[in-house]
Amino acid sequence: MAGIELAGIAHRYHGNDAYSVNPLNQHWQDGGAYALLGPSGCGKTTLLNIISGLLSPTDGKVLFDGQDMTGLRTEQRNIAQVFQFPVVYDTLSVAENLAFPLRNRGLEKLEVSTRVKEVLTLLGMTGRGQQQASSLNADDKQKISLGRGLVRTDVNAILFDEPLTVIDPHLKWQLRTELKKIHRQFGHTMIYVTHDQIEALTFADQVVVMYEGSVVQIGTPQQLFDKPQHTFVGSFIGSPGMNIIRCGVDGSDAIIEGNRIPLHQSVTATGDGLELGIRPEHIQLSGSEGVSVEVTAVEDVGKHIVVRTRLAEQEIDVIVREGTAIPERVFLKFDAAKLNLYQDSFLLDSDP
Repeated sequence: MAGIELAGIAHRYHGNDAYSVNPLNQHWQDGGAYALLGPSGCGKTTLLNIISGLLSPTDGKVLFDGQDMTGLRTEQRNIAQVFQFPVVYDTLSVAENLAFPLRNRGLEKLEVSTRVKEVLTLLGMTGRGQQQASSLNADDKQKISLGRGLVRTDVNAILFDEPLTVIDPHLKWQLRTELKKIHRQFGHTMIYVTHDQIEALTFADQVVVMYEGSVVQIGTPQQLFDKPQHTFVGSFIGSPGMNIIRCGVDGSDAIIEGNRIPLHQSVTATGDGLELGIRPEHIQLSGSEGVSVEVTAVEDVGKHIVVRTRLAEQEIDVIVREGTAIPERVFLKFDAAKLNLYQDSFLLDSDP
């Protein structure tokens, strides 16, 4: 196990002037469970491959517990990596696939057997150890890939690159739960790359959100929801995401399309690029008080109702309880304590 430090890391691919990963300094604690979350193309897999040694950074250093690993090959970094698609040895049995990395390190036969049995139980494949890997379906092959990453207990870190993409939805929750158990039991440093917010928020203690090659926020799932440091985080986390509304500011009021919205404190903000952020859960419908809006759609999504409204050319979503009556004329009341003010996409009075 190891703490991982990225010191001035940046990367651009050959023939491309733009960085795929913009310069960053980041420290991930030994034994932490992290998720790298962001849309496709934001740089998260590039960053993971730099950590693993599959890719050499254009700039900067990778350190494990203070030791410079930048010039070392993947096999010299003592990490396990699980990829998006299954990587198995079809000519070997299930048990032989799991035993492969242990035998390569010269472990005693009894220790190998014990550990393989533990992982088979973990994967829900007890009794299938002698089955030929070539006969497995895609789900089971990916479970073996996961198992081979988890079978060693001596690794510096375990890196997961969208490992549940090919897994049936009903198995995903079970496997994420097992990964959490393994983390609590062995304390491995784990980094899990995904574009799926549910996977990230249910797996990780700390979520690292990437956008256009930059890390825009690191925090607990609750911090990302309550206080997004960047408008992308607000809109990406949640379903529906945070409302991001163009505004002006006058003392302790935000001005939206001529309407005054009280803020919880006076803010000094001038210039362009001002936006107000508020979660749909923190807006109330009223039949007489607040900001008058037009209702464009009402969607029953099961546990609650999403009311989609429009104020001039701006769309504002509201979440209400199932069975809530929608007034004939709709006004919106904003919870001042839950409002966030942004300028040029970053939360005011906060570091990006």
